[in-house]
Amino acid sequence: MPKKLTVTTIQQAKGTAPLTMITAYDALFARLFDPVADMILVGDSLNMTFAGKADTLSATIDQMLYHTQAVCSGAPGTFVICDMPFGTYTDKTTALDNAVRVYRETPADAVKIEGGSDKAPIIRHLTSHGIAVCGHIGLLPQAVRGEGGYKIKGKDERSALQLIDDAAAIEEAGAFCLVIEGVKADVAARVTEAVDIPVIGIGAGNAVDGQVLVFSDMLGLYEPFVPKFVKRYMDGAALVKSAVQTYKEEVRERTFPAPEHTY
Repeated sequence: MPKKLTVTTIQQAKGTAPLTMITAYDALFARLFDPVADMILVGDSLNMTFAGKADTLSATIDQMLYHTQAVCSGAPGTFVICDMPFGTYTDKTTALDNAVRVYRETPADAVKIEGGSDKAPIIRHLTSHGIAVCGHIGLLPQAVRGEGGYKIKGKDERSALQLIDDAAAIEEAGAFCLVIEGVKADVAARVTEAVDIPVIGIGAGNAVDGQVLVFSDMLGLYEPFVPKFVKRYMDGAALVKSAVQTYKEEVRERTFPAPEHTY
């Protein structure tokens, strides 16, 4: 088994072989990803895929703790990051209280916080108290209502310079890596070159230091919507439906359980 990554080895990966991050929300899938993924993100996207909500905003810290515990149980050999849900890091005290809960109640290796320069003081407060932080800039899912939808960033020079400033501020605050989402590829490349910490892209081109995808998107399990940046590596929904249909037919025909499945 490959040795589990640490904050240090992740930082050292900058500019070398791209890092692979994937989301997981339970022990079952985490166990499947454990031998392969460099990092697993317990994303608040679970609020959409698991809970069927329209966005991530109603996810709670208790939900995130429950799912992070499960993922850590299934993937003990993988670096696990817990997404801090909406409203859990509005100020330094609230952020530290919730991040401490993540560390005390789960074996998670780090937390992730959305936001750029405005969140740098909070990130610095967490890192100064021994919390490893992954930043997140660009398209921010937790800001979807405030921004009136999911909007691609980096479309003009002013936006590009803001993203570079955001990344620099996050790095200076002590984050060990950052996610950049929904950003024009050339701008994401500039951001990646501007900082010394790994930049993990999602919908940000391939000139970054790694990639992250939501597992249910890449496996074709989530049918309502497929983002442009997602490649479906299998049609999971069709495979599951076909298997369940076959099961139903065999039950009705009394061909299951067969003698080999019977005590």
